[in-house]
Amino acid sequence: MAGKKPKSVFFCTECGGDSPVWAGKCPHCGSWNTMVEEIMETMSSVSPGYPSRIDAVSIIDVDIENGERISTSIGEFDRVLGGGAFKGSVVLIGGQPGIGKSTLMIQAAMNMASSGLNVLYATGEESPGQVADRARRVGKPTKNLMLLPTTDLSAVEKKIETDDYQVLIVDSIQTLHTNQLSSAAGSVSQVRQCASNLVNLAKPRGLTVFVIGHVTKEGSIAGPKVLEHLVDAVVSFEGDSFHQFRLLRAVKNRFGSTSELGVFEMKEKGLEEVADASGYFLQRDGGLGAGSAVAAIMEGTRPFLVEVQALTSTTHYGFPQRRATGFDSGRLAMLLAVLERRCGIELGNQDVYVNVAGGFNIVDPGADMAVCLAVASSRLERPLKKDTALSGEIGLGGEIRPVAGMDRRLAESGNLGFTNLASAREKKEDTGAKFRFSTLAAAISGLLVEKGEKWLS
Repeated sequence: MAGKKPKSVFFCTECGGDSPVWAGKCPHCGSWNTMVEEIMETMSSVSPGYPSRIDAVSIIDVDIENGERISTSIGEFDRVLGGGAFKGSVVLIGGQPGIGKSTLMIQAAMNMASSGLNVLYATGEESPGQVADRARRVGKPTKNLMLLPTTDLSAVEKKIETDDYQVLIVDSIQTLHTNQLSSAAGSVSQVRQCASNLVNLAKPRGLTVFVIGHVTKEGSIAGPKVLEHLVDAVVSFEGDSFHQFRLLRAVKNRFGSTSELGVFEMKEKGLEEVADASGYFLQRDGGLGAGSAVAAIMEGTRPFLVEVQALTSTTHYGFPQRRATGFDSGRLAMLLAVLERRCGIELGNQDVYVNVAGGFNIVDPGADMAVCLAVASSRLERPLKKDTALSGEIGLGGEIRPVAGMDRRLAESGNLGFTNLASAREKKEDTGAKFRFSTLAAAISGLLVEKGEKWLS
């Protein structure tokens, strides 16, 4: 008698939805060419975790959670998590290979173990010797940190059930597999099932789980999108091999802000926190030349000063180029149109390139003013007045709009020696900025060093 034919199911790599047949377009999320085939033989009908009977309770009888958190003793990491990892939460940490995810987590694991917590580090990518060698290089290991070299989820679950652990670190989710499914480790179904089991394992026990995840070539976390929905926080570790600095930001956080940013520097003895991040991104020596401007921006509650560089050059081939690194290209096109229409600066025959120094990626609209002034400075070959930082959003009418956190932007500017902060002219109380303008044209006229001729109409 012929054996039973294995059941084949098609999963979407974006949303994790399944289909009995292949389709060019996912029937669940609409993504194209994302359906992959996986062989499904058996699946357990029983999921560990929550009890089968749960009673409803009145909302007024539910105790207020005091926000009990576990500190990693890494200030920048705790900042991004909202003051530390919430007890019983599941945190997903993603980043490019070699960016320092494992280094960050082994440092955090040793810090938490040193504070008296029992920490289990489940490693499926490296041997215990490799993990221990890294731990000794970046810090001082303690006996409360236990290593579990396995790729079997059931081994992790049994260890948690038999021993008393407060923190679990999984390195990585793509190497983990469960016997509930017959597909290979790292497949869509395995990643989704393992993540679901870890969430069910953590919640009833108050176990804090950190999960390391790989990213795809597009920069998103590998596996189905549902993986990010299952966990409580998603933290992205950014950077590249050409910069020794690493940026840590929250993409999702159920227990804190998603706009905080942590800055680290990769050194021989591991990752070190960068207290003076603005000083790194700025790195100025003397005054700035034509085409450069300093933007006072906010990332969450944290002010930064970054240098925005612009270059304009006469177009010789085809249509003029508009390229931006570290700044949204669509917004750059809008700002260039404002410069032409509202300020009379001719850019139709100019290639325009904008770069944010230091590898920083700006999302704060308060950087608009600095981008416009940098482009105008390059086009007119007139540098900005010395020791001037800029902060303001630009509207389509050429007006400068106020932005939040001006007091902190002003304080950060003063700490780094910028005696002048140029911003929008507000009707309410004085923000403390030395230069305040209502329009972009007035700001260009008032902030660029004069060359002796009047160029604005």
